[in-house]
Formats: sequence, C-alpha cells, structure tokens
Amino acid sequence: MKSLQSYYGLVGRNAMNVTAQNKLDAFVPQNEIVALYDKWAGVWDVWSRLIETRARARAVYLAAVGDGQSYLDAAVGTGLTFREVVRRNPNGENIGIDLSEGMLALARQRLLPVKGAHYELQKGSPFALPAHGASIDVLMSCFLFDRIPFAWMDTLLAEFRRVLKSDGKLIMAHMTEAPYIFAKGYEIIYHLAPKAVGARRGVCLSERLVQNGFQVERREYVQQLLFPMEIIRAYL
Repeated sequence: MKSLQSYYGLVGRNAMNVTAQNKLDAFVPQNEIVALYDKWAGVWDVWSRLIETRARARAVYLAAVGDGQSYLDAAVGTGLTFREVVRRNPNGENIGIDLSEGMLALARQRLLPVKGAHYELQKGSPFALPAHGASIDVLMSCFLFDRIPFAWMDTLLAEFRRVLKSDGKLIMAHMTEAPYIFAKGYEIIYHLAPKAVGARRGVCLSERLVQNGFQVERREYVQQLLFPMEIIRAYL
C-alpha cells in the first residue's frame, strides 16, 4: 500500500493531467485537499446544514443500519452523519475516518454526548480502510468521490469491495451533475474558484459502480439551495 505522501503526490499529478481531457475532473490537486478542509473545519457545519442536510438524511435512511452491525464511514468529516448512525447502532462497530485533523476534532466533540455507544474516530485514508476483508455491513461515503480524480475512482472502489461483506451495503452521497439550468451555477463556480465549493464538482457514479462489480439498487436526486446531489444504495 502506498504511503499517504506518495499517494498524494501521484494523485496530484494525475488530477492535473486528466483535467485537460475532462473539464469536470478534479481541478484541485489532492495534496491540497487536507489543508483546505483543516482551514474550513470551523465553519463547515454552516455550509453543510445549508446544502447537505437532505442528502445526509436520505443517506442515513437508506443505510438502515441496525444495532449490532459493523459500520464504516470513509470520510466522516465533522461527524454529522456518523453521529446519527452511532445512535442507531450503539452496540455495533462504528468506525469513522478522515484525513483532516480539523474535521476529526469537531467530530469527536459532536460524539461526546452519545454515551454508552461503541465507536472510534481516527485519521486515515479511504484508500487504506482500517477494516479486515469482508467485515463491514454498511460502508458510507458522503461527499468523497466528488473531489477525487476519475483516474483514482476504480482503485477506491476496489478498496470498498475489499472490506464489504458479500451482502454489505454501500451508501454514497455526493455532488452530481445538475439536470436543471438553475442548478448549473455550481459548475461555473467550480471552474472559476473550485476551492470555494470545497473542491467538489458534479459526478454521476451509477455506471462506474456497475463496472466495478456493484449492483445499484437505488439512485435518488436531491437538490438543496440549488446544490445538486445524488444518493446511491448499492450492493456487491
């Protein structure tokens, strides 16, 4: 497994190479993402509540985590989604990882009032998940794939396949391509100042999931403050 330093160096170069071919690939080199989210951590909840609450609520609903299951959040952020799942799964295994220490610090504070539940929050890469093979019932990926280059998505999905049980669920929520003209303003902002939207651009992942061995059971479109998002539930 590559070290985080070598991983970021490679991804940064790939991101810049691919942008010439696809205008909506990752414009921000991945080695700048962690610093961006550390900087924004203190105000991220405001942004998230303005544009992400509907998508996160649907993701938690579609996850349908039952008490006693194994749950892993591959980009836990400030813990908004993670907290809701831990409350539903106090006796299960709940793992949340993120590369941003600033985000993790807020997630730890958010989970303090949740007493008696089993959970752990740790710094880590979604490309090297802290779980044994075929050990996870529900894997959550919220607002992760919309900020990584297309060239690395298959590698990430392979890691997801590795940790999921044969009947495990993958739940995804991320920015997607807008079907309505008024929601396409975020694409313009992304082209002009990608960091202003958290380095995230619209992606549609159903086809890529199928190509990587997943069965897409459900795909929903949610829009909040004209912010276009898709929520996906998929199985192996």
